[in-house]
Amino acid sequence: MVIVAAIDRSDRSNAIVREAARLGEAFDEPVEVVHVLTREEFVSLERTNVSETGEAVPVEGVVETAEGIAEEAIGRAGVTATAVGLLGDPADEIVEHAHDRDARYVVVAGRKRSPVGKALFGSVVQSVLLGAECPVVSLRTEADED
Repeated sequence: MVIVAAIDRSDRSNAIVREAARLGEAFDEPVEVVHVLTREEFVSLERTNVSETGEAVPVEGVVETAEGIAEEAIGRAGVTATAVGLLGDPADEIVEHAHDRDARYVVVAGRKRSPVGKALFGSVVQSVLLGAECPVVSLRTEADED
């Protein structure tokens, strides 16, 4: 089993990684920090790379980019964890990764949004809460309490 910390590029990442590390320590479980690059981000990276180098970006390169973002979050939080980079729909990839790794917990933090914003745009956190087979710890960070 593992503790999965699902992060994006926001300020909430530090809190997510630290909480996952606390859970990992409490349950003597390893922690995996997961960042998922969306298809749109992949296309953007691809366009940038092609215009700069004339070369296409291999999928492995995109996954390495996502893994690098996770590594940065681990470093900022100052904890021991494994970085995992994935490509696809964030909610689907997080839920699938948690299932594949037999996660004890998934740790996430959502953005504060209005009810209309939630209805129009959906929520990765909401999808993870509804789709995960294990308990999901959803953090409310200081930035959300404004």
